[in-house]
Order: sequence, then structure tokens, then C-alpha cells
Amino acid sequence: MHETAAALATARWPLAPPAAVDGLRDLTGGDGLTGFMPPALPDAAWVLHSLYEHELGPFEMTFPEYLRAFLNSTPAGPEIIAGLDPAEVFDDPSDVFAPSRGEHPGPRHRRLRWAELARRTGQPPVAEGRPPCSESFPAPRRADGWPVGLTSPSEGSLDRADWNRLVGILAAHSPQGADTPCLAYYTPLGQGAEDFDTPHVRAGRLGDAPVLYDHPEEEWSTPSNLWARDRSWVLCTDYDLWGTKVVGPGALVEALLDDAQLEALRLPWAH
Repeated sequence: MHETAAALATARWPLAPPAAVDGLRDLTGGDGLTGFMPPALPDAAWVLHSLYEHELGPFEMTFPEYLRAFLNSTPAGPEIIAGLDPAEVFDDPSDVFAPSRGEHPGPRHRRLRWAELARRTGQPPVAEGRPPCSESFPAPRRADGWPVGLTSPSEGSLDRADWNRLVGILAAHSPQGADTPCLAYYTPLGQGAEDFDTPHVRAGRLGDAPVLYDHPEEEWSTPSNLWARDRSWVLCTDYDLWGTKVVGPGALVEALLDDAQLEALRLPWAH
């Protein structure tokens, strides 16, 4: 019988001593509350978290308006938006407040690049002076929210496809490839905010990093930090942000910028 992804994650990424994070703390000078944000080593790029657009949208109705209409509707009521199934708006229509796990929203959605949305709105992909987040995002928003039909980037976590792609690029630019020894750190904010004093770290090999997405003991899909033990590269997915910072050699950063699947940018003000 094949091991499940959850069983693989448990076996291949056991807990590491809390002190394993000390080198990362020294490197960043941070406390790790939302993730340890590293400086360029010597280069850096931000991988923007995936945005998706429904084939019918975006619509005039904002998400808060749609949510109110959905909660007030009956199971036999008319469609709120013609041709749009609530299951295409909410990850779990039985619990519309359930957090996204960062999966592709479905077959009627397509990947929408931040750069394409920026061209539509006449704004930069990321507002100057800010990291990728809800406040720097070029969304066509009204005061009460942004339109149904746009699935926002996941906050604090990459989606599965981009995580797997990023792991592959890291392996291609690591001397030990998939066998590179790594550490993964998780912010206490994703652990029920119960222990702020004991760093939560796991150890494993880079080639096994994709299974972290299904780790049964972690609330967050991807770790706040993943880094090679020799710190030749470090990534940080801050709890509050819509982008993942990757720092390391110039060749690694150029590979991220040139990749056809990932959408990556250099942000000089967040280098």
C-alpha cells in the first residue's frame, strides 16, 4: 500500500530542535512572529502568489455583497449571479468562512497575472515602497471590497502548483539538488498562537518539501521559512503577505524571474 501524502510528510519532516532556527534569527535580526524576513544573499526576488479569474468575471457585485446574498438565500432560491455556482466562489459552501488552502479554484478559472491586472487598472503590479500584500495589490476594488470573479492570492502561503515549482527550481540551483538538507519554520500565528517562545521547526530534504503541503500537524499549507542548512538560499512566506521572498545567488534569482509558471519580481525597496 502506498503511503499517503500526510504519512509521508510526518515521516520525512520530523520536528527539529528549536535551536535550529538560531542561525536564521541571527541572519535576519527578527523575532519570527510572522516569519523571518532575510536580506538579499546577495540577490532577491519576490514570487507573487497566484491570482485566478473566473471565465464569466469579474462581476460588478463585490464579494461582501455576494456573501450577504448567499447567507440570506434559501437552497431553492434563484442564482445570485446567473451562471455562477456558489461552489466556484467559496472553497466550502457549507462553511463560507473556511480559509483557502491555496488550491486551484476550479476548471472555470484561469491564472491571472498580477502584471495583466496592473495593465487593466493602470497601476504597478506592486505599489512602490510596499511588499506584495492587500494594500499594494492592483485590484479594481470598491470601498466595500473587490469583485466576485477574482480569487485573491492566498495570504501567508503559496498555492500548491507554485510551491512545487519553486521547490524544483531551488533543487536545480543547489549543489546537492533534491538531497539538500533543509529546515522549515512555522510562525506561531499558524499554530493556534499557543507558544510564542519555542520555535516550531522541521528538518528534511529539499526533494521532500512538496509533501509539507499535506502535513497533518501543520495548519499552514507552506512553511513561513524554508532554507538550506548552509543558508545558501532562504525563502520567507510572511504570514501577512501575498508574496514569497527568495534570497540567494544571482543565478537562482534569474531563474525565478525567467520562469514561465511563476510570476516573480525584483522589488528594490524590499530587497
